[in-house]
Amino acid sequence: MIDEKLLSILVCPVTKTSLVYDRERAELVSKAAGLAYPIRDGIPVMLEAEARRIDASEMSAGAE
Repeated sequence: MIDEKLLSILVCPVTKTSLVYDRERAELVSKAAGLAYPIRDGIPVMLEAEARRIDASEMSAGAE
């Protein structure tokens, strides 16, 4: 679980756009960049090198 206040201020370090929290995968998703940043031990890892590329089907499905 990630704090809602923290989620409201975090942005993608690549595109500076908002992120979507994917609870199932414990990731913060940047649809603009096509990247999913992992959350490890409750801490978002906001490094492009650590992010997972997401495909078009994941972007259209929308994370909740």
